Amino acid sequence: MARQLAVGEAMSASKTHRLTADLNLPTTEAEWDALDETELDVLERKIAGKYMSVFPWEAVAWALGNVTIWLSLWPLVFLDIMPLWLAAPIATLNVMLAYLPSHEAQHRIIARRGQPLWWLNEFVGHVSLIPFAQPYRILRDTHMEHHAHANHPELDPDFGVASGGKDRLDFFKHTIMRRQPGAADLEGYAKTVDRVGKGHVVIDAIIYNLVYFAVLFGLAWSGYAIEAALLWWVPRHVTLTYVNYYLSWAPHRPAEQQGRYKDTQPFRSQLGNLVSMGMQYHAVHHLYPRIPLTLTPAAFRDMRPILIRKGMDTRGL
Repeated sequence: MARQLAVGEAMSASKTHRLTADLNLPTTEAEWDALDETELDVLERKIAGKYMSVFPWEAVAWALGNVTIWLSLWPLVFLDIMPLWLAAPIATLNVMLAYLPSHEAQHRIIARRGQPLWWLNEFVGHVSLIPFAQPYRILRDTHMEHHAHANHPELDPDFGVASGGKDRLDFFKHTIMRRQPGAADLEGYAKTVDRVGKGHVVIDAIIYNLVYFAVLFGLAWSGYAIEAALLWWVPRHVTLTYVNYYLSWAPHRPAEQQGRYKDTQPFRSQLGNLVSMGMQYHAVHHLYPRIPLTLTPAAFRDMRPILIRKGMDTRGL
């Protein structure tokens, strides 16, 4: 196992070296300090351009493989091939992994409109979210507004999550209360898409919720209430908390600053980069949303001297 990890790290380092080998990055603090604002801007864009040129094949494989595994759990459990106690944690992991491939598609990282693989971009965006039971178009349109107005109290649709909770315990209480019937935050996304002239996509949420609850009630009526709860209902609520924590609260809290190098901060997750879905480097994603998720750590390492000089607080990493 140790040898496999070493090989994997070596391959990753080799890939990163190939991407940045011709950039001639400064090697000392004195060399970095000698660069003026314009030179830093140019170098930052060059670094980002290298990483944005990589096709995110991992996201495509991730999306299709994750959905396939999740769907296969249902017949395996119903036919008593796999015990529910084993399938439930796998299903929870599947639902937790469902969002990020769609997130790549939301930013057109797989392909832009008009390109030959545009269909694949949209296919991944929609299909990867099936276990999460969330509508792609609403998530995409509201997420674009989050990027455009990060930490804005009125225009950022995720502001309620990012600003909710002074500590972890307070956050968990806050995010659970946001999902209760009658909570004002439930209307936030609908108001956002309506404000940007895309109110018609709300029909997606209506359809998704009707299908989701119809399946749950149908299974419960048929005698599979526990299976439905442990393979979908509970995993979905776990994922809502998980996504809110790592994509909104941890990188943006307390959501008090705005600006290109201020609205998102790097942070160190006690559970590591893998478990945090790579969100330790979410600041790079906000700077250059079309850098694939798997490359944001390397991009951050190359950009860090620039980000420090631009005023970003990188002490978290």
